[in-house]
Amino acid sequence: WDREAMQRRSRMQFNLLLMRHFERFNPTLVFVLNGDIIETATLDFFRSKAKVALWFFDSRLKLASSLDHVDHVDALFCFEQADVDWYLAQGKQAHFLPQACDTQVYFPIEHVRKDIDILFVGNLFYSPRRQRLIETVIKAFPSKRIKVFGIYRPWYKGVIRWLTMRHRNIYANHNLPPEKVNLYYNRAKVVLNIHQEHQKMGANPRVFEICGAGAYQVCDANPYIDSLFEKDDIGIYHDEKELVSCVQAALERDMRANATKAYLTTMQQHTFVKRVQTVLAVVWDLT
Repeated sequence: WDREAMQRRSRMQFNLLLMRHFERFNPTLVFVLNGDIIETATLDFFRSKAKVALWFFDSRLKLASSLDHVDHVDALFCFEQADVDWYLAQGKQAHFLPQACDTQVYFPIEHVRKDIDILFVGNLFYSPRRQRLIETVIKAFPSKRIKVFGIYRPWYKGVIRWLTMRHRNIYANHNLPPEKVNLYYNRAKVVLNIHQEHQKMGANPRVFEICGAGAYQVCDANPYIDSLFEKDDIGIYHDEKELVSCVQAALERDMRANATKAYLTTMQQHTFVKRVQTVLAVVWDLT
C-alpha cells in the first residue's frame, strides 16, 4: 500500500471537513494551532470571510510543514522569542505568545502530603541534556525520594538495556495524564524543569503549570524565564552546580511562601485567558 498517498487523501478529506464546518459556523476569527495538517488553500478559504491567526506552540524547527502558512494568515504568534526574531529578520510580522497554565487542570490541592522530595515530569528519550541533569541530581541527593516520569527509553528499543538500567525505582519510564501530573506536582517539595535543547528564549508549558499547581519550581535560566518572576519565587540555575545548589536550598527551607508568590503571578499574568486576550487585541487591531 502507498502510505504517502493515503496520508494525502486523509489530509485532503480533513481539510474539506474543516471548510464545511467553517461554512456552517461562519466565524469571524479562525485560530489555528501549529497547522501542520492544514493546507494553505484552506487558510486562504478561511481568510476570504474571516481573520485567521496562527500560533506556533512548538519550535519552527519542528514545524517544517507549516512554515509556508506564514504568508496565508493575518497574524502569526510564536511561543519562542527566537522564532519571532527569525521571522522578523525574514521580513515577516510575528508576535511573541508564550504558553500558559490551564487553570482547570493545574491548581493547588489542599491537605496533600509532600511525600516526594524531587520530581521531574517530561520526555527524556530525545533530550541528552535532561538525562544528564537528572542524573546529576540523583547522584547529588542519594537519600532523597526522587521520582521521574516520562519516556526515558522505550522498552521496544532495548528490553535488556531497560531491565538492567540503574535507578529503575526512580524512573517510571511512562507518561502521566495531566490530572495525575497535577497531583504529583502537589506532592513534591521541589519540581525540576529542564527545557529542550532548542529552546533559548521562551518557556515550556511546565513553567506555568508547576506554578499553577502551587509547587516550588527549579528551572533552567534563559532571558525570558529570568523576567517572569520576582527573585527567589522560583529557583533559577545556569549550570549543573547551580542546579544542585538550588535544589539543596529548597530542600533545606520552607518554600511555600515563594511558591505562593509564583502561583499568584501565574494566575494574574500567565493563564490561557490572558493569552486569548492578547490574540484578540492583536487581531482586532488589524481591522
